Amino acid sequence: MAQSNKSNFVVYLSTYPPRECGIATFTDDLTTALDKRFNPATKSRIVAINENPTSIYNYGPKTLHQITASNLEQYVALAEKINDDPNIKVVNIQHEFGIFGGEWGDYLMPFLQVVKKPVVTTFHSVLAQPSDFLKRLVRFIGEKSQAVVVMNQLSKNVLESQYSVSPHKIILIPHGIPETTFESSEKAKATLKLSERTVISTFGLFSRDKGIEYAIRALPTVIKQHPNVIYLVLGATHPVVRRHEGEKYRNFLMREVDRLGLKNHVKFYNKYLTIDEIIQFLKATDVYVSPTLNPRQSVSGTLSYAMGCGRPVVATASEYARHLVTPETGFTVKFRNANAIARALLLILEDDKKMRAMSQAAYETTRKMIWPNVARDYFGLYQKFAEIDSEERKLPEAKLDHIIRLTDTFGILHHARYSKPERSFGYSLDDNARALIVAAKSYKVNPKPEIANLLSTYLKFIKFVSRPGGTFANVVSASKERDNTRDEDVQGRALWALGYVASADFLPENIRREANSLFKRSLKAVGSIQSPRAIAFAMTGLYHSLTHTPNTAYLKLFNKLAETQLALFKNSSSPDWQWFEDSLTYSNSKLPESLFYAYALTKRPEFLRTAQASLKFLTSVTFEPDYYSPIGQNGWYFRYRKRAYYDQQPEDAASMVETKTIAYKITGDRTHLDDAFKAFQWFLGRNHLGQVVYNEVTGGCSDGVGKTAINLNQGAESTLSYLLARLALEEQNLDQIAIA
Repeated sequence: MAQSNKSNFVVYLSTYPPRECGIATFTDDLTTALDKRFNPATKSRIVAINENPTSIYNYGPKTLHQITASNLEQYVALAEKINDDPNIKVVNIQHEFGIFGGEWGDYLMPFLQVVKKPVVTTFHSVLAQPSDFLKRLVRFIGEKSQAVVVMNQLSKNVLESQYSVSPHKIILIPHGIPETTFESSEKAKATLKLSERTVISTFGLFSRDKGIEYAIRALPTVIKQHPNVIYLVLGATHPVVRRHEGEKYRNFLMREVDRLGLKNHVKFYNKYLTIDEIIQFLKATDVYVSPTLNPRQSVSGTLSYAMGCGRPVVATASEYARHLVTPETGFTVKFRNANAIARALLLILEDDKKMRAMSQAAYETTRKMIWPNVARDYFGLYQKFAEIDSEERKLPEAKLDHIIRLTDTFGILHHARYSKPERSFGYSLDDNARALIVAAKSYKVNPKPEIANLLSTYLKFIKFVSRPGGTFANVVSASKERDNTRDEDVQGRALWALGYVASADFLPENIRREANSLFKRSLKAVGSIQSPRAIAFAMTGLYHSLTHTPNTAYLKLFNKLAETQLALFKNSSSPDWQWFEDSLTYSNSKLPESLFYAYALTKRPEFLRTAQASLKFLTSVTFEPDYYSPIGQNGWYFRYRKRAYYDQQPEDAASMVETKTIAYKITGDRTHLDDAFKAFQWFLGRNHLGQVVYNEVTGGCSDGVGKTAINLNQGAESTLSYLLARLALEEQNLDQIAIA
C-alpha cells in the first residue's frame, strides 16, 4: 500500500466506479464530498471489491488496493496490510450483502476478526425477520464495528430489536444527495426537447424487482386525462442481471409498451447515467415514480435523488419510502398495483398548485441530505474513534455567481426565492453598499472588467439614493421609487463602503473619484448620529480614508465618533456586562472593531482596552466549545434576560469574522485568527444544526439558521455577508489559508 507521512487516511471497503453499482456511486459521492472539505489533512482511500478474479476496472488514484469478493484469503491479507499502515486511521465498510463473498457476504467476518483499526460499517440494507444465520452475521458485524450507520429510523429499530445490535453504536446518517438548485422543469425540458410534455420518470440499475411494468401499466389511465404524458425509463440493466439473463427484463418491458400502445408515451434510455445526467433528467421530471417490489428496501438512492431535486414522488410502500415520503411530498401506494399508481399520479397531475407545493416540500425536507452535510456527519463520527484532522482553514472558492444573478443594470435586488431573484421586493442601500465592498475586494483579487461593471452599478445606485444633505434613502421599489426614511445604520454602512472604495488604490480611478465625492458629501450628516452600529460603520469608512490620505477634519470627526463610542461603553458597562448598550442584536462585533480602528489611528491604550474587553465579552456569549453561535434574531439578547439562539443570521457570522481578523492584525494575538476561522465554519456547517449555510453550487448563502431548519432563500444580504467573511480571510494572505 502507498504510504504518506503527511495525511491521515480513511479507507473505504466498497465497490467503486467504474464498476456499475449503486454502492460504488454512493462511495464515490461520499468520498468526493469528504475530500472536498477535509483533504489534505485527512484523505479518502478506496479498497475496491471486484466480482471475480477476471474483473478489470480502470480505478482512479484514490484506490489503494483491490480484492476479489470470492477470495477469502485476500480479506485476511487486506486486514494485515491495513494494520501495518500507520496512516490509515479508520476503515469504513460500505456494506451490502451481495457484494461480499460467501453466504450472505460472510467472507467479511475474517477481515473483521483480523483488522485492528477502528471500523465504521454503513448498512445499505437491513433485512427484517432474518434467519438465525443472518442474525448472527449482522450481530457479529455490529460487535466488531465501533459504529454502524443506517439511513432511516426503521433500519435502526430493526437492528436493535431483531439483531440485538447495541443501540449506542447505531448512528442515523441519511443517504446523500447532490447539492443542486430548485427550479421548475421547463428549462431542463427544453434542453432535452421535452417541452409541452408532462414528464414522469424512473431511473436506476434495472432488475425485475424494480416493478417498472406496473408504472407502465398505470399509464393508459393517466394518458386519458393527460395525453401529453411521457414516461422516461432511465438507466442500464444491473450488470449482475445482465450477466445472468441478458436484457430479458428490458425486452419484457418493451413488449408491455407495445402491447399497451404506448410507443409515444414511454422512452427507454439504456445507459449507466452520470450524476450530471441524473440531475438533468430529474429536473425535467414533473413526477417521479419508484415502483419497487421489495417491501424491505431500507434505502433508495434514486428516491432520495428525486426528492432532492424537488420532485413529488409516487412510491410503493417500502421501508425507505415510508421513512422518506410524506403526504406533503408525494404518495406511497400498494405493491404490484398499477391502478394505485395511476390514482396517485392523477391526484398530483390534476392540481398544479398541489404539484408545486409538493415539489417545494420535497426540496426543503431533503436539505439535511445534501452531500456536504452527510460528509460532515461521517467525519464527525470518524473523529470519535481516531485522531484525524479537519482542514479548518480550507476555504471554498470565492464565487460571485449569485450576486451577479441578483444584479441588474440598476443595482442588486434585495430578495430571492431559493436562488431565484425576486424583483418585486426591490432594492436596498444596505445591500448595494455591501455589494460595493464585495466587488471592490473581489477586483483586488481578480481585476476583471465584469467586476468593474459591478462596481459602477452599485456606485450608481448609491448616488441615486443620496440626498443633498448627506443622508440616503434605503429602500427602492421595483419601480425605482425611493423611500423617505432615514436609518442611521444605513447611513453608516454607506460611509463604510464609500470610504473603503475611495481609498482603494487598486480600483479604477473613475470609481474612486466618484466614491470620494459621495463620501465627502455624506459626511455632513455624520455628526448627529447616535446609533453605536452607525458610528462603527462610519468609523470604518473614515479609518480607510485616513490610512490612505491624512485629513485633519476627518481625523477630528473620527475622534469625536470614537469618544462617543467610548462614552457609550462607560455608561452601559458593568463587571458582568462589558458592552455599549443594554442589548446584543445584529452586527454586534462591529462595535469593538471600531475601537480597534481607533487604537490603530491614535495609539490610545483606553481604546484598545475597551475594544479587547468588549470583544472578550461578546466572544464569551457567542462562541460555544465546538462552534460559533451568533445571537438569534428571534428575541435578541437583552440585559438580565436569556439570550435568543435562533434565528441566526449570516450578517452576524460575517461581522465576527471581519472583527476577529482586524483584532488579529492589530494585536497579533493568534487566538483572534483562530476564532475568525471558527466563526467562518458557521457557514460550512459548524453550527447547532450541523448543516451548511453556503451553497457551493449557486454561490449563494441561505438567509438564516432557525431552531430546526435552514431558511433556504438566498437573498442579497446573506450572500454578500458570506462573501465579506470569505474575502476577509483571504486578505490575511497567510500560509495557513488553503484556497480550494
